[in-house]
Amino acid sequence: MRSKICVLAVSLIVSAGLATACTSQTEGAASPAPNASASTGASPADPEVPKVTQPPLDAGKYAADTCGLLPRDLLASMKYTDAGEYHPKGNTPLTAAGPSCSWKIKGEGIGLQVILGTGNRDLGAGGLAGTYAAYRLKKFVKFLEPAPAVEGYPAVYADIQDERPMGTCAMVVGIADDLSFSIQAQGYQGQDDSCAAASQAAAGVVKTLKGA
Repeated sequence: MRSKICVLAVSLIVSAGLATACTSQTEGAASPAPNASASTGASPADPEVPKVTQPPLDAGKYAADTCGLLPRDLLASMKYTDAGEYHPKGNTPLTAAGPSCSWKIKGEGIGLQVILGTGNRDLGAGGLAGTYAAYRLKKFVKFLEPAPAVEGYPAVYADIQDERPMGTCAMVVGIADDLSFSIQAQGYQGQDDSCAAASQAAAGVVKTLKGA
């Protein structure tokens, strides 16, 4: 069965270029979406962007260990028993947003991925402000909707389009005004199932960061 994990990797690259990536894992080849350049027109002071009112979380130690953001017992409870696949931050559309880790359930077409948005932050486009900026462009992020807070931290659902009814739920969580992480659960049975998985994973990430 073909396994396809679509990654919400909104990245403001160099001259405010936006990138999003979709990785098709048929023979291990990644097929990134094209870049587009435009002015973002948003800033952390944008009144529509949810503010982080809890203490900002320091994710620095997980830039080189992004797979460690999700506890093994939590992954096991979600049926992810194989080790995650780590990808460091890079300069391609697949890696510019920040380091990531992905997990798959063999033979079921189900996947989970976390991206730590340190790349966006370093380029001055971090946090939920960057997600709202991408949404306003309506090029690669055409769907955005507030999501329930995750352990007290603001969150939104955001993607190229709303794929939750099809079993793919992409969530972005702000852990500082200039830093967020994204979670995507793919291959689940509809909106409730996929977003429950994404929320569960997101809560695990926040709990890990609180204990860091």
